[in-house]
Amino acid sequence: MKAILTSWQVWALGSAVFAALTAIFAKIGISEVNSDFATFVRTVVILLAIAMMLTLAGNWQAPGTVPLKSWIFLVLSGLATGASWLCYFRALQIGKAAQVAPVDKLSVVLVAVFAVLFLGEQLSTAHWIAVVMIGGGALLLAFPI
Repeated sequence: MKAILTSWQVWALGSAVFAALTAIFAKIGISEVNSDFATFVRTVVILLAIAMMLTLAGNWQAPGTVPLKSWIFLVLSGLATGASWLCYFRALQIGKAAQVAPVDKLSVVLVAVFAVLFLGEQLSTAHWIAVVMIGGGALLLAFPI
């Protein structure tokens, strides 16, 4: 059981399942609500849920123990997340979930490119082929021919 809980693949699959549910729940939830307000509600719920999880797990950390570099990049990540959510909810309100979600998942392609450019990560030929296939598949779902 411990091996499962420490497997990045299991957590990534969980992320994918919950991201899919996010799209479906959000599409239903924003039908009669402004998408920006819906993003605010979602954010408050997440804040409360994470605070509860931190409390139950005893994982709170003193802010002074967090290095400045971590603070800067966590704040930047939070701002990027907020911008992503605002764009995502607006797109869901306007478009079809089955088209919006694949375009949103072009982030997979962008992460691969940014990881190579900014983090110095290396991708094999097989990985690059997969990245191109993910991008192509997302575009085909979003803009069927």
